[in-house]
Amino acid sequence: MHTTSIVQALPLALASSVRRGELVENNSSLAESIIEQIADAVVYADETGTIRRWNNAAVILFGYDATEALGQGLDLIIPEHLRAAHWRGFEAAITNGVMKLAGHPTLTRATHKTGRKLYVEMTFALVKGEAGGPARGAVAVARDVTERIEQQRAGARRDNPEGAL
Repeated sequence: MHTTSIVQALPLALASSVRRGELVENNSSLAESIIEQIADAVVYADETGTIRRWNNAAVILFGYDATEALGQGLDLIIPEHLRAAHWRGFEAAITNGVMKLAGHPTLTRATHKTGRKLYVEMTFALVKGEAGGPARGAVAVARDVTERIEQQRAGARRDNPEGAL
């Protein structure tokens, strides 16, 4: 009787295992679809600052195709005058496993492939390994707010033509 129950249970256990595998595969496929179709740029860089993930919205925002961006350093999109501060913060976050700006939308500058300067609002997060292990890299989600910022500045100049800002 015991042998029969094990034999009867085995196909059910295997089927359950296959369903869990399909679920993981389906969730992975769903996550990939979401990342590719979201309107915000998603950029993942490994612990060295090398770009490893670049979604379609990043192509539109920064002007570089994924083939141009993947494998490049983040300096590709960071204006030169901000690079030293960026790398200090990045290296501290990777080393300490804590990101000062995590989850807080931050207005910063970025550079488009054409050289045009952008205002971008970004949120950042560390990507850690299994069981909260060391940071494997960082992800940024970004959106272009150049037009909004330029309109605000133009409005402020109109409201204060004396330049008392």
